[in-house]
Amino acid sequence: MPHVFRRVLIGLGVVLLQWLVFSHLRLWGAFADVVLLYVAFVALRYGRVAGMVTGFTSGLLMDIVTPGTPLGLFMMLKTLLGFGIGFFRTEQGENIRLYPWQSFLGALLVAVVHNGLMVIILALDNQTRTHFLIAGLWFGSALYTAFVAFIASLYRPR
Repeated sequence: MPHVFRRVLIGLGVVLLQWLVFSHLRLWGAFADVVLLYVAFVALRYGRVAGMVTGFTSGLLMDIVTPGTPLGLFMMLKTLLGFGIGFFRTEQGENIRLYPWQSFLGALLVAVVHNGLMVIILALDNQTRTHFLIAGLWFGSALYTAFVAFIASLYRPR
């Protein structure tokens, strides 16, 4: 199977997994963003352009299947982060190996930036600010996403 076609199928699977499973596995209103983890992984592994394209397409699909969010929010955020994370592509490229603690800290940093931008946009859009936006949606979801990245890195084949 061609390499790009395989990445597209995996990306569709990750969006479906987010929509059907992780959107229902909320802890105190916080949710894990596995699509963001996939975008970050593709950007680290293949570079800026692949991260940006993956972020755009998966973000667009997330905008379509997620009710109640402004259209284009996930698309814009995931495209920007896919491009930004792609700057940190290593020379190892496809042979990159992340240890569990690196996965946790990297995912925490990426999720804090992503969720912070999302909270700012949602607060401005709704003209509101609540404790939940900061505690639950921003930091709670970032910790939950980092924990999922930690667990996923434990089961990744070496």
